[in-house]
Amino acid sequence: MKGDGNPRASTSRRLDQWLWFARFVKSRSLAARLCAAGAVDVNGAVVRKANHIIRIGDVVSVPQGPFRRTVRVLALGMRRGPAAEARLLHEETGPPVRLSAFAPVWVPLLVDDDEPKIDLS
Repeated sequence: MKGDGNPRASTSRRLDQWLWFARFVKSRSLAARLCAAGAVDVNGAVVRKANHIIRIGDVVSVPQGPFRRTVRVLALGMRRGPAAEARLLHEETGPPVRLSAFAPVWVPLLVDDDEPKIDLS
């Protein structure tokens, strides 16, 4: 029965909340921004609303650092717990995919065009 006061009876959760519980992002506001930017996919469809409802069994694809991770939702979670608890909320469906294979690890902030170039090779 809905509203019986038992939070464990929930069969769905907001996407931004689940991303935060599963420790894919550091805050719910960051999860909401990822959704608004269209960076998160649920079951192959781009999600633009943080309040998108996810359920157990859904496949979520989310960028995390230089990689894109695709996971299957195993549990919805009740809180943002320790990392060991967060790992129980999902399973990897495949290895993480690098978003940009040719992105340099380090890029200088200031470049002076008049300065002679030094070839280190």
